[in-house]
Amino acid sequence: MLPATIHALDAPQEEVHRLLREAGLDPDQVKPATNPALIRTRSDLILLDTGSGANFQPTAGKLLDNLAAANIDPKSITKVVFTHAHPDHIWGTIGANSALNFPNAAYYVSAVEWDFWMDPHLATKLPEQMHVFVTGAQTNLAAVKDRVTMVRPGDDIVTGLSVLDSAGHTPGHISLVLAGSEGLLIPADAITEPAVYFPHPEWQFAYDMDHSVAVANRKKLLDRAATDRMKMLGFHWPYPGLGFAERKGTAYRYVAAA
Repeated sequence: MLPATIHALDAPQEEVHRLLREAGLDPDQVKPATNPALIRTRSDLILLDTGSGANFQPTAGKLLDNLAAANIDPKSITKVVFTHAHPDHIWGTIGANSALNFPNAAYYVSAVEWDFWMDPHLATKLPEQMHVFVTGAQTNLAAVKDRVTMVRPGDDIVTGLSVLDSAGHTPGHISLVLAGSEGLLIPADAITEPAVYFPHPEWQFAYDMDHSVAVANRKKLLDRAATDRMKMLGFHWPYPGLGFAERKGTAYRYVAAA
């Protein structure tokens, strides 16, 4: 649970409250969903982000339970892609005794993201409240250092699954695009709450590290999704997190997928 003031730091709060209420959301408290993607190809089972594990929020860290409910063995995951190294996206990489939760996987992360979080002096450059983020990122990334591949925008994870630049939320944040009949755009945390950031992509999200870059990339993603009529999967969007962006004036309207 987080205060709704994390949304739209530079906007009138009464307008933010109105948008949240119209979407059926609590205008004061935010309880974001988490929708990690699992993509099956002929030869791979690819997981996008590992969730938060047991050390972040008490209502989070249920990925392994949900995989078990779907009869998916974590050992069957062949590739794990990190969109970025925030706690709710990467702290589920290791479990008890620092063992890998997905022991047979190869791991993929933005080279810029890796270099940022693995800087041994990073904690001295960030506010004290971010130090736990640094420790968690370094611990989980270090656990896969012998099996990680650095990627850059334009690279393919596999044929048909490509990396997009969506920096701003973190310095090396990436989104993914999956080829197909209608395509699937996976923006991760580049677009956090559709009720707020579709109609106002220019508003600032509290956890974006570089607001101007984040806003520019958010607009690019929404423009592409609307232009190409691509389905989108948002990590923190209301379950199941699938929807479309439709143009509305100079901004966008969120339409949940049927």
